[in-house]
Amino acid sequence: MTDIQSKVLLIEDNPGDVRLVREMLNEVPGFAFDIECIARLDSGVERLAKGGIDLLLLDLDLPDSQGLDTFIKAHTQATEVPIVVLTGFDDEKLGLKAVQKGAQDYLVKGKIDGNQLVHAVRYAIERNRAEETFKKMAYHDPLTGLPNRRGFSILAQLQLKIANRKKGSMLLLFADFDDLKSINDNLGHHEGDKALIETASLLRKTFRGSDIIARIGGDEFVVLALENSKECSEILTSHLQKNLKARNMNGSRPYKLSLSVGIVRYDSQYPSSIDGLLDEADRLMYEQKRVNHKS
Repeated sequence: MTDIQSKVLLIEDNPGDVRLVREMLNEVPGFAFDIECIARLDSGVERLAKGGIDLLLLDLDLPDSQGLDTFIKAHTQATEVPIVVLTGFDDEKLGLKAVQKGAQDYLVKGKIDGNQLVHAVRYAIERNRAEETFKKMAYHDPLTGLPNRRGFSILAQLQLKIANRKKGSMLLLFADFDDLKSINDNLGHHEGDKALIETASLLRKTFRGSDIIARIGGDEFVVLALENSKECSEILTSHLQKNLKARNMNGSRPYKLSLSVGIVRYDSQYPSSIDGLLDEADRLMYEQKRVNHKS
């Protein structure tokens, strides 16, 4: 028995690649795909506007558009449609940039087989549907609009599968809002809510569209990001502190936004559970909080 058929739009101008993608998506038993192929971006964008597409497979090098602009134009037209980009052998960095801009995944043509392609497509569709599910079924935090703990758990498990399939790594950042109780006690819960909303906005500005940002507790936020360099941990932390400082300099509130942060790295060669990563990042966060209170 096959699953419900998924509608896939393939924007690709190379007939050989079109044929290969069709064959790979149809050769794996247990999955059903209705594949529609278009050779140009402008025609593909028109098709996206009509709706009914579960996933877009997008070649970044097309006759009427090249590079990252190809992804941006397609994504802008249909932000709700998950996109998996296809790159050539020499364009893996370009694929990664597309993921940072909001693509679900990227695949290098010539390096994938049918199982890998099907899994990438399925994970992208599942993650996108999961995002819609938590929006509709209270898997999000009504105050900040971010996923809550349950929503984060669903999305994080899918991100874990992607990291394991790519033999990659992830970073999990655990951030605790400092002195929220003091704000609530002295200025009222309305002001405390405003501080949490502003913190959520700051995290959205700091991290990438492909990163999972969630509020998992009263004053606790987490970010799960696919790692793209060994320096990523320090870069992310530095960027967050820089944005915090800028907000505090420009803000007119009677307190400063302050976050204690713990960050851990997941390596697919040494598997760990999401709960295990959360526990370790939480422990590191409290170590920083103790240091902050002493200073």
